[in-house]
Amino acid sequence: MNEGAGKTDQTMATAAAELFLLGQKIVQARAVLAALQKELGEANTRVVDSQYVEQLIEANQQLVQAILLAQSNAEALQLTQDEQQLNLDMREANEQLVLAALSAQHLQAAAEQLLEQQRHILVLVAHELRNPLTPISMIAGRLARVPSEELPRMQALIEGQVQQLSRLVEDLLDVSRVSTGKLHLDRRVLDLRAIIDDAIETCRPAMNTRHLHFSSERPDAPLMLEGDPIRLKQILGNLLGNAAKYTPAEGRVELSVIIQGEVVQLTVCDNGIGISAQALPFVFEPFIQDAQAIGFNGAGLGIGLTVVRELVEAHGGTVTGMSEGSGRGSRFVVRLPLLPP
Repeated sequence: MNEGAGKTDQTMATAAAELFLLGQKIVQARAVLAALQKELGEANTRVVDSQYVEQLIEANQQLVQAILLAQSNAEALQLTQDEQQLNLDMREANEQLVLAALSAQHLQAAAEQLLEQQRHILVLVAHELRNPLTPISMIAGRLARVPSEELPRMQALIEGQVQQLSRLVEDLLDVSRVSTGKLHLDRRVLDLRAIIDDAIETCRPAMNTRHLHFSSERPDAPLMLEGDPIRLKQILGNLLGNAAKYTPAEGRVELSVIIQGEVVQLTVCDNGIGISAQALPFVFEPFIQDAQAIGFNGAGLGIGLTVVRELVEAHGGTVTGMSEGSGRGSRFVVRLPLLPP
């Protein structure tokens, strides 16, 4: 009898020791979990350390083993209510650790993807800034030896490259202004017809260079609205410029302007390379370019249409892009509110 009682006491002591160790593991697990929650709060500014994730998974595995050991002991010994609560707490800590480890892995993958995207953007910006600077540098080195009759042509080349560089920098600044809420419009009452004519004349040299067939149609009636004349010209100039850039030589570009009630609708369409079905939903997102567009004309950062969308929406309008697919051309429709008669 005493021998049986002694074995029971020994089993109780062993179980108590194991439960004490389990309690320590739960405390450690909660400390690790608290540290992880703090780490996750700072995950938007740094990449989660993969070694830390491995440590969490290892701690989780140790807890799983501890739970299995506690369950086997429970079969030989009826646990008290406090011990059962301790087991439940341990299970909960284990579940939280599993979720935390998975979340940390997801954050690490997202951060690595963001870093890769930023590197890609920096490469694009550096490439596009270098393109106009190279001919400017070459011309500057030759100015001292250029005959006087060649100077006007050199000056025109430099001015063209400077304008390209200025447009690129201005587009980058516009994207930055939009993201920081600092985009400003110098609004005034104006007739959109003058803006349309000005934008056409600005883009006509690029179309003539590619021998494109351009046609336009607009109403003779005034198109009065409240807007920023420079920004409105930028909207139409970007759309016409894109049509010229991505339409093969001898292609067709059309601009039509119609009045629909209290809205003026401007449509720019072409028979160029079109937009793939995969890229069409993201055509207005910054730094996104269709693969076929890069292959056809690698110039550009993929922010021109982003600027168009933001400027149109800042004027209270909408813009949509449509295409039937690769090689089927594209169509962009801008709708802006007119002033009441």
